[in-house]
Amino acid sequence: MIAVSGLGLVTPAGIGAGATWQRLLTGRPTATRDPDLDGLPVDFSCRIPDYDILVPPRGRWRLDRFTVAALAAAREAVADARLDPGDWQPDRVGVVTGTGTGSMERYLAEFEHLRAGRLTLMSPMAITRSISNMVPAEIALALGARGPNFTVSTACASGATAISVARDLIRSGTCDIVITGGSESVRSRIPAACFHRMGALSTRRDDPAGACRPFHAERDGFVLSEGAAVLILERDLHARARGVQPYAYLAGSASTCDSHHFAAPHPDGDGLATAMTAALREAGLGPGDVGHVNAHGTGTRLNDAAEHRALHQVFTDPPPVTSLKGTIGHAVGASAAIEAACTALSLRHQVIPPTANLDAQDPGIDLDVVAGQARAARMSSAVSSSSAFGGQNTVLVFHRA
Repeated sequence: MIAVSGLGLVTPAGIGAGATWQRLLTGRPTATRDPDLDGLPVDFSCRIPDYDILVPPRGRWRLDRFTVAALAAAREAVADARLDPGDWQPDRVGVVTGTGTGSMERYLAEFEHLRAGRLTLMSPMAITRSISNMVPAEIALALGARGPNFTVSTACASGATAISVARDLIRSGTCDIVITGGSESVRSRIPAACFHRMGALSTRRDDPAGACRPFHAERDGFVLSEGAAVLILERDLHARARGVQPYAYLAGSASTCDSHHFAAPHPDGDGLATAMTAALREAGLGPGDVGHVNAHGTGTRLNDAAEHRALHQVFTDPPPVTSLKGTIGHAVGASAAIEAACTALSLRHQVIPPTANLDAQDPGIDLDVVAGQARAARMSSAVSSSSAFGGQNTVLVFHRA
């Protein structure tokens, strides 16, 4: 069995898994006006609190936010799993992370230098601080992991796809331990303008905290966010030999592509339903064994409706559902990893965080969406569901440890 033996989280809900989890249980949104987005049609986001304390000495000039967050989450996860990098066999430790876009945090300034012909003012670190593979590379540099090291990019499903690939590295015998998850920061001007032009963002400037409304009758899009989640995967016996009680087991996973549209999901959620069915089959479970679904739940009109239909294809009576994005926004490549980590926490604590801002559920969405307050629930298995531009879907099935 593949165990989740450690967790690290850096999100707008808090720095550290404990802080993030406690804020998610309250269902209090984190979106607020963002000075970095002043003058744009959508000028609010969800931001990591106290970010500056995470930046390593002399790291500000070399590391963008998505790498800083990933490093902090990785260190927390490794410590949480009671792993000592000085003791492990480094070439048997892999790092696989997911990122949807890379980092565009500081490119606007670089483009302005280029346009003005000021090439000598362009940063020599512009490439290495922004390309997505540098996240696992920096984790390896910090922790001394010398096994397979790469990034997976499936847009908003990236973090979940990375976790699935990491599991396969352990199952194949390639690695004993894989540090895996996702990181992203999309609350900068270029992605904010581009996502707005796509019509993907909520425009509720008068009420940023209430803007992201998954499954709501008046939902109008998501809120840009940032963060990182890192999970330590290893065989159960490998973890228990150190006296570590896993959070959960990663029992099944599956990925599909809708092959329907470059951005919109299949309207009936066919690809997602296929992935969910395959992941459950691999886990040796039936629909009736699932006690909870941590949904992709972006708060866009098309995604929430398609996910609702997918769940009804798989489950005769879908189990309780939640979306974390109402509280912490949409961190693109990091979102699926954050949701996977929180699904493992739900199984450990037997509680489901509420979906924020859901005071009027869409009558066309026939789901038991947890809202208002956290809900205690007896569950042995839970699903984390992710979809993405390009029609890509990844579903992870976790079993209680």
